[in-house]
Amino acid sequence: MATEVHQVAAGAASGGGGGLPQFDPTWWAGEIVWFTVIFAIVFFLMAKVFMPRIGGTIDEREKRITGDIRQATALKEQAEAQTAEADAEMAQARSRSHKLAADAKARAQAEASQRQAVEEAKLGETVAKAEAEIRTARDEALSHVRDIAGETAQSILVRLTGEAASGPELDAALAARS
Repeated sequence: MATEVHQVAAGAASGGGGGLPQFDPTWWAGEIVWFTVIFAIVFFLMAKVFMPRIGGTIDEREKRITGDIRQATALKEQAEAQTAEADAEMAQARSRSHKLAADAKARAQAEASQRQAVEEAKLGETVAKAEAEIRTARDEALSHVRDIAGETAQSILVRLTGEAASGPELDAALAARS
């Protein structure tokens, strides 16, 4: 075999065409041995060194993603709980504000009713005073009507006849008309 290697090397050096040694069946046994050794080394390195590292990286990434998903879910639940709590607080605040508004409206209506009652009482007093004054003025005016009627009748009689009527005649005529 050593002579063949020398012959191939000599043929290649002299420019002879010995061809590629990997296609020469005489070299296949050595190539298969080296192929098996290299394959075993690469397989060993892949199985014991590189794949565990890649697997570890994948597992670590998967754990991180799972943790992130758990954390996101927890944060989402927390946000939903806070939203529900805020909604409940808003509902309570709305309820309180409606109650305060209703109370304020009731107080304002009560105060307005009270002021209206006071004003109506004042107005009633004013109307009563005015009616009393009107009655007094009417009664006083009616008490003077007979005198005014007598004076008017006396003036008309003097103008028409030129003579004045006596007091008893005038009183009798006025009494007949009343």
